[in-house]
Amino acid sequence: MADFVLRLADSVKSTAGVRTPYGDPVELDDVTVIPVALAWFGFGGGEGTQEPASGSGGGGGGASVPIGAYIKDKTGVRFEPNPIALLAVAIPFAWVATRGVALIFRALRRRRR
Repeated sequence: MADFVLRLADSVKSTAGVRTPYGDPVELDDVTVIPVALAWFGFGGGEGTQEPASGSGGGGGGASVPIGAYIKDKTGVRFEPNPIALLAVAIPFAWVATRGVALIFRALRRRRR
């Protein structure tokens, strides 16, 4: 079991490092585009016995969400966010923020009474 975990850790370290969120640079004319993504990984493990033959285990997986790209051109380097990713983050944040403000106002109103 320990060998399996060490081999898994070595393979994850070599494939899921600092370079994972950044794609390969793409050059178009005089413009270089480097895609950026939010990436995360999760893994499981397993164990078993030989006598009697039994065991259990799990798996793993990962996900990646494109959040934008770095654009390098004659004017310099800038980050262009992905509007869909911004909406995916902004909508839940706005809901939680407005809900929190409403709870604060409600608590302040009760305190006055």
